[in-house]
Amino acid sequence: MGSHMGLWLLRGLGYLPLPFLRALGAGLGLLLFVLVAERRHVVLTNLRICFPALSPRARAELARQSFVHFAQAWLDRSWLWHRAPACIRSRVALTGEVADLLQAQPTVLFAPHFVGLDVGWTALTLNLPLHFTTIFTPQSNAAVDAWVAQGRQRFGDVRLFSREDGVKPIVSALRHDALLYLLPDMNFGANESIFVPFYGELAATVPSLSRFAKLGRARVVPVITRMTASGYEVVVHPAWTDFPTDDAQADTATMNRRLQDMIETMPAQYFWVHKRFKTRPEGAPELY
Repeated sequence: MGSHMGLWLLRGLGYLPLPFLRALGAGLGLLLFVLVAERRHVVLTNLRICFPALSPRARAELARQSFVHFAQAWLDRSWLWHRAPACIRSRVALTGEVADLLQAQPTVLFAPHFVGLDVGWTALTLNLPLHFTTIFTPQSNAAVDAWVAQGRQRFGDVRLFSREDGVKPIVSALRHDALLYLLPDMNFGANESIFVPFYGELAATVPSLSRFAKLGRARVVPVITRMTASGYEVVVHPAWTDFPTDDAQADTATMNRRLQDMIETMPAQYFWVHKRFKTRPEGAPELY
């Protein structure tokens, strides 16, 4: 009951002017930074590992900003998943090599975990007459899970695969020119991952970007979403011309290096609340 009421409240917030909603998100983010000590520790640990040259004070400020952007992006789903398409188009700019996506060609869209990742998906499915797929991770709360699934299926010709569906239907869709919106930059445990550097620290990383691109005979196109004062900018980057290779481990290391370059342009908007280094190589010390 409480979850349903919270989601109805969130839906109502979507009708606030964006500056008011962003101010509310900033306050919520700062409150979470103070109150949620365990997750604050995760963020600060990630930042200490990835930005050792920053002073503790600078890392604390970056952590506060990341909580603010995380909360603002969560509240922005109120209009992203409930307001009319005209509202979304007025707040979300889709730029870059968009026309290139209209080619009938198997394509994996590399969409790292920046806070606006759902905005990127919505911008593409709303504006392009293409078939899109992605892999959906169920939420622990049933009401929130249904809300997220409904929001991600709101526009266009889309299909959400679960991890239980396996690789075959995803590859089949790719080979039939569906665009796979893939978020491979998370720790899913040792069984599904290989260890490659991320900011100089070995991180368990799923090699799915390389494998899906190779199995689907697909190109890889980065899609990066940036939160702005007026909404978001979703940038479709040029396809990588040297990816994939025959070496999935080398490809995955390349993915992480290029992701670092993307993070450097907006470090406060990356998903630092995730325990990126939770799974450790054998004998390596715990970091959290």
